[in-house]
Amino acid sequence: MTRNAVTLDDIVAQLKERQAADLPVHGGRTLAYVYDSGLSDVDDLGRAAVAAYAGSNGLDPTAFPSLLQMENEVVGMAADLLDAPPTAVGTVTSGGTESVLLAVQSARDGHPEITRPKMIIPSTAHAAFHKAAHYFGVEAVSIPVGDDYRADVDATIAAIDTDTVLVVASAPSYAHGVIDPVAELAAAAAAAGVRCHVDACIGGWVLPFAPRLGRETTPWTFAVDGVTSISVDLHKYGYAPKGTSILLHRDSALRRSQFFASAEWPGYTMLNATMQSTKSGGPLAGAWAVTRAIGEDGYQRLAAEVFAAVDAIVAGVAAIPALSVVAQPDSTLIALATDDSCDPFTICDEMADAGWFVQPQMAFAGRRATIHLSVSAATLNNVAEFVTALTAAVERAVAAGPVRVDPGVVAFIEALDPTALSDADFDGLLAAAGLLGTSDDGGLALPTRMAEVNALLDVAAPAMREALLVAFLDRLSRPVR
Repeated sequence: MTRNAVTLDDIVAQLKERQAADLPVHGGRTLAYVYDSGLSDVDDLGRAAVAAYAGSNGLDPTAFPSLLQMENEVVGMAADLLDAPPTAVGTVTSGGTESVLLAVQSARDGHPEITRPKMIIPSTAHAAFHKAAHYFGVEAVSIPVGDDYRADVDATIAAIDTDTVLVVASAPSYAHGVIDPVAELAAAAAAAGVRCHVDACIGGWVLPFAPRLGRETTPWTFAVDGVTSISVDLHKYGYAPKGTSILLHRDSALRRSQFFASAEWPGYTMLNATMQSTKSGGPLAGAWAVTRAIGEDGYQRLAAEVFAAVDAIVAGVAAIPALSVVAQPDSTLIALATDDSCDPFTICDEMADAGWFVQPQMAFAGRRATIHLSVSAATLNNVAEFVTALTAAVERAVAAGPVRVDPGVVAFIEALDPTALSDADFDGLLAAAGLLGTSDDGGLALPTRMAEVNALLDVAAPAMREALLVAFLDRLSRPVR
């Protein structure tokens, strides 16, 4: 089918028009998904580097040796930051999930004699570990955390058996922003001859500066005996363009099972360090450029700014009735809970109306729903405005009262088996939840306020919530022809 020709200027104009509806990536007002250094010149440099290397292919390091050189230099910087020994090696990946997947895959393949491998994870471990379990057939043994939201060491030790290939810790956990007792978990893993992976995807590029700034943190780096691998994202507090992460192993023998090679076909021998084969050199070049431009001293200054913003938000929340901090944050993540006078979902809607994006988190394991904040360095200049907006949002949420789901609807949802529902059933449920509407052009209309939707999802069992959101994503992702 022939399509009408458009000019390059038309396309650029369309891009700008479409992006206007997206969340802002600069200004410190989006407290999830994006991480803003506030350094516009460094952002411009990163984007220029991405563009310069957009056509380069990281599949073969001998064909693009500049990519290999940049990768080794970025990994070296991470190794120094994370107290890695001289034997340490690392690989740049597309993001934290790929780093986690590779950590699990390499632990599994490092023990081919174990036919039913397991990994022991705290219940607060990132969902990427459940994704890895699903993909790689490694059973995720989830251990409830303590009242402080940290991993339970004794329960972890009790769960380790001869089929265990990996013990997981978070630095920090995403949902609550606290660091697990890594030293104790790593020691337990080492005593059993098991690998210990620290998921520092969101904390690994900022937490190393905490002690230098006089902030006490639980030990979690390679300085802890028994830690065998660490994942750290560059596109979070490395403030690099999306998407780059690093998976570091204590030595090359631990990494070897991560690699994939295949000569079982008539083409080139496939050799991959990551899950990707062809991959653009752009994100790596962007990460290299940004990390070199900011440097260690620059990252320490940014860490000081983001920690100051965290402290100011925590202090501000203390003065807001109906709102409290769930756990004193060890890093840059804050979880907020409400009392019975309001609900977090309405507060999130009110904040969005005021130009701030904060993330709702559903109830889990008997604990209430919360509001999640990922604080960036750029947030510091706007903290007073943020606290004022949050105070007003809470007042409006209290005036409106908590969102309630009809008990009959709750009972109906609880009785459903998501595996037995048809597409028509899901369409009905999505429509009832407010997730399935029609726009003026006949497409799927996204809801403008999410409180009632989230309240309904909150009362659904995890399996039903997953099924509903998968059905929603399926209906969002349809070709335009």
